[in-house]
Amino acid sequence: MSDAAAAFIAELKRWRDVRGFSQTALAKAVGYTPSYVSKVESGQQRPSMEFAAEADTQLQAGGAIRRAFRELMAEGQEASPSRPSVPADQHTTSLIVEHEDTSLHYDGHVYRATQRRRIYNDSADPITQYLIRISVDRHPGDPERSNQLYRANPLTWEEIDLSASVGDEPITWQVRYDRDAFKELWLLFENDEGRYPLYPGESAWLEYSYTVSDEKWGTWFQRAVRLPTKRLSVALDFPAELAPTVWGTETTMTAMGGPFRNPIQATTTGDRRVFSWSTDDPPLHARYRLEWKFRHQSTKETTLTPTADTASARMQSVGIVQEGDPILTSPARLFSLPDEAEDARRVVAELHSAADRAATQHPFGKGMGIAAPQIGINRAAAIVRTPEGEAITLFNPRIIEESGDFDEQYEGCLSFFDVRGMVPRPLAISVEHTDIDGHQQITIFERGHARLVAHEVDHLHGLLYRAKMRPGVEPIPVSEYRGTGSQWSYESRRS
Repeated sequence: MSDAAAAFIAELKRWRDVRGFSQTALAKAVGYTPSYVSKVESGQQRPSMEFAAEADTQLQAGGAIRRAFRELMAEGQEASPSRPSVPADQHTTSLIVEHEDTSLHYDGHVYRATQRRRIYNDSADPITQYLIRISVDRHPGDPERSNQLYRANPLTWEEIDLSASVGDEPITWQVRYDRDAFKELWLLFENDEGRYPLYPGESAWLEYSYTVSDEKWGTWFQRAVRLPTKRLSVALDFPAELAPTVWGTETTMTAMGGPFRNPIQATTTGDRRVFSWSTDDPPLHARYRLEWKFRHQSTKETTLTPTADTASARMQSVGIVQEGDPILTSPARLFSLPDEAEDARRVVAELHSAADRAATQHPFGKGMGIAAPQIGINRAAAIVRTPEGEAITLFNPRIIEESGDFDEQYEGCLSFFDVRGMVPRPLAISVEHTDIDGHQQITIFERGHARLVAHEVDHLHGLLYRAKMRPGVEPIPVSEYRGTGSQWSYESRRS
């Protein structure tokens, strides 16, 4: 598949995701069959001009899909017999990354990323260029909000202040794609004074740095392994006064996302707090994502500003969205599975990471659950951890049947954890949900498991447990609650 074809497919999928269209929904909107859309996105079918134009209109892409189509057509003309194409060095050579080391420095307003790669030419041809991408997302999990931000205030070359070098020589670059939220370019191993190809069997350090303000940079940084790599290391350098906390998730082609296999190390020197992490021999196509929260800063920014010694403040400090944020009262956007399997795995990994952090703040004797909106991601995913140690993952869940028997017990919510509320729930529920491969499932949950699952399903429909309490009943302060650390009692209840 050519670069232009891959770029067109990526643009089409991106706007489908932004607008919440499945392949079938897009096909219906543009007047083509679902099979045609599927073949276009898999690279088996070259798109027509009419399809590209109609998809751009229906997805409200503002011309982005049309531009990607024109670049695809231009590539085809360049590769025609009348205009022979010039093969890119990167396509005819192979590289091994002996060490990739990335550092991210934040001064309280601006991020400066520096990426250094020790690259080895494992081919028979000299290498004269290297493809890089600078991509930002201020609101991961909420593409519409991010796109509105970057359409109104796009990432510019002036603010990026890009610099690059190979060995000790500064080098130039050639822009390939210039989008509102990402830039893709070839680093050229040359400058006005000479050329510096990397010959077969040679190694050299390739370095580049760029700057992005925190108004456009989200609190995450991801490394994807696209070349054989022997060692990968990352350092995040933050002001200590912001009281940063950092966690990481990794996703591979063969495994659902989960926490880093080895811990992130943290040190404080003067007024800086540095978090460092590394791994050896990462598998191809693995993705390593670091995320962070600034506890001092987040207390100011959220609607709810609990005092530092409350249960809600502790949950807030580990990244749990608090009551008052609109995301908690809005229905979460459904996943289109298996098309969005990679996104779904990433969200689940982030949910487990958040659950691990919450578990350091409180004993969860009844089990616990957390829904994607509670970590700022407007997608229909939730996890439940039962008291027995079982992990339940739910995508697009909805309760389709309830038992006639109910009971009423106290519940807590991570998003307003200073109180406990007496909530009536059915003793058994049937939940329809989707697995990662797109298959519909129906699972029956009973008693405590039913209560945990129902609580999270409510979150994904924009409901907090207050809405389920009986009229006139109010939550009690957690200081008055006597059930912390124990399971719900069902011994004397009929199922």
